[in-house]
Amino acid sequence: MESRIVETACPLDCPDACSLEVQVVDGRVAGIEGSHRNPLTAGFLCHKVRHFAEHVYGPERLLYPARRSGRKGEGRFERLSWDAALDLAAEKLRAVPTGEAILPLSYGGSNGFLTQDTTDARLFRRLGASNLARTVCAAPSAAAALGLYGKMPGVAFADYLHSRLIVVWGHNPSVSGIHLVPLLQEAQRRGARLVVIDPRRIQLAKRADLYLGLRPGSDLALALAVVRWLFENGAADWEFLGAHAEGAEELRRRAAPWTPERAAEVTGLAAAEIEGFARLYAESSPAVIRCGWGLERNRNGGSATAAILALPAVAGKFGVRGGGYTLSNSGAWALDGDAAAAAPVPPTRTINMNRVGQALLAAEPPVDLLFVYNCNPLATLPNQERVRRGLARQDLFTVVFDQVWTDTARYADLVLPATTFLEHDELSRGYGAMLLQRGPAAVPPVGEARPNAEVFADLCRRLGLEQSGDPVATEEMTAALVRSNPRIGAELAAQGSALPDSGAAPLAFVDSFPRTRDRKVHLVPEALDRETPHGLYTFQEDPATPRFPLALVSPASNRTISSTLGELRRGPVALELHPDDAVRRGIADGDRVRVWNELGEVLCLARQSADLTPGVAMLPKGLWSHNTFSGTTANALAPDTLADLGGGACFNDARVEVERIS
Repeated sequence: MESRIVETACPLDCPDACSLEVQVVDGRVAGIEGSHRNPLTAGFLCHKVRHFAEHVYGPERLLYPARRSGRKGEGRFERLSWDAALDLAAEKLRAVPTGEAILPLSYGGSNGFLTQDTTDARLFRRLGASNLARTVCAAPSAAAALGLYGKMPGVAFADYLHSRLIVVWGHNPSVSGIHLVPLLQEAQRRGARLVVIDPRRIQLAKRADLYLGLRPGSDLALALAVVRWLFENGAADWEFLGAHAEGAEELRRRAAPWTPERAAEVTGLAAAEIEGFARLYAESSPAVIRCGWGLERNRNGGSATAAILALPAVAGKFGVRGGGYTLSNSGAWALDGDAAAAAPVPPTRTINMNRVGQALLAAEPPVDLLFVYNCNPLATLPNQERVRRGLARQDLFTVVFDQVWTDTARYADLVLPATTFLEHDELSRGYGAMLLQRGPAAVPPVGEARPNAEVFADLCRRLGLEQSGDPVATEEMTAALVRSNPRIGAELAAQGSALPDSGAAPLAFVDSFPRTRDRKVHLVPEALDRETPHGLYTFQEDPATPRFPLALVSPASNRTISSTLGELRRGPVALELHPDDAVRRGIADGDRVRVWNELGEVLCLARQSADLTPGVAMLPKGLWSHNTFSGTTANALAPDTLADLGGGACFNDARVEVERIS
């Protein structure tokens, strides 16, 4: 028996970018633990990645290429060789009447730099395919951060130990980014106060000094009320604003109508709670806001994020360790993705991925070929039934390149087996932890699985799109990505990891400044003001109606990463309701219920939970068809309307009714 330990890194969609020690016995993964190469990992892992071998070797694993032999959705396929499969894919790509009839659909199935936007982007750009707006997550918050701060790196997680007040707003690190949790606990032991703002009393909220259980979509009202309180009560730092910000007076004007009383009506909180939070924030230093992505998933998401990110500027919380905000630290890196793709973005149409269902059914020119990879759209995109109708089109040729038999793969005409990150070389960085890491393959590919970069490069060759000098091999693509920063390349080569130029813990407004044109905070950026339907910071009312009064939220869980690993969650999943809402509808724990609105319905179990805010129902994101009795999920009830910024998704604008069916 041969046993060895392979040092690698996790590229999955999580802020932490864990470094891993993979135990390999006779060429198979026998165990996965955290290592200390990334100090944040601290030797421990989330449950999901520790058990990732179940995904690698599970019965749902795609083992060979196959072509559909039955009706779409039935999951009947016949085996092909790789040559036959790639010849078929090339034939179909070559046959489309115009490049725009091709839609590549991908997202965060892997955040690795070598698995997305390299040879895949090269193929589709040279084909002149439709461009994809990857907006299903982080688009509104990214637009807000870019407009206000130019994606300035935020407070490093390790610096939370210096904070006296930590506000966790719309983020649940216990299930997504667990390595922040022990830092929060240690900060509390050192005297920091913790505030949690979320429609659910998440695990972290039960240890918080203050919990604010506001209604979904009302974060903007709360943030503007705090902004107003700071200005009206002498807590605004005018010296900082004069030196480092633009638009303070305009922000003050726009926040002026948001008294604690008005915000209380919208949020469901008490006016005294709102005022108490504002005072606590004003009087605490250092104070940090951990701004998450849950609060952006609605019609007000971009403005809400902008208002929250404005708070540390208004209150003057920057310039000290543990003071400011953290959103995504991906902006700390300046890697050259276009160099790895080696092809310019074509001037073709752009399709918002939140409206893929509409595009598949009604786009002009029509989408004739859909190429899905690093993504499971039937499980992750809004208006699920519209997406399903689009996938079921008999005249649409769909390629699904994935690791396992996803719900989407069952609607494919051609499936291709992809390697997992343990089976190919990767380069990854966290968007919380500030570390870039090489991730060498730990085990051979299972079955006939092949890496993304290899398959897309092969398709380029078959279609005559390959050009001399195209980076293809791991070392070539890595060199292209880091060519503008030789230091990073040297550190990767020497030690397998590298820090950004700002270091592991930049201090805002001391050694790190906004990446705007004048290095100032733009509190009311003109570009964002033009983009929002009614102007930045304008509150749009709750879409609830008497017929559909409950707000349905679909947060992350401790079982899946978006929809990745969803095949391992095998049993039925329950809709959670506040006891008051359940009793009013005659619903007890374990009852079968129908959850519905004008877009669709979900049949599932029910469970009461006092951790929910009244008027809120919860069904986790990342579910697959086998997790409900109807084969539909919360996405069947989510509208494909767009947030106020960035074309983002509005999952939490789903408004539903629930009834007992047995």
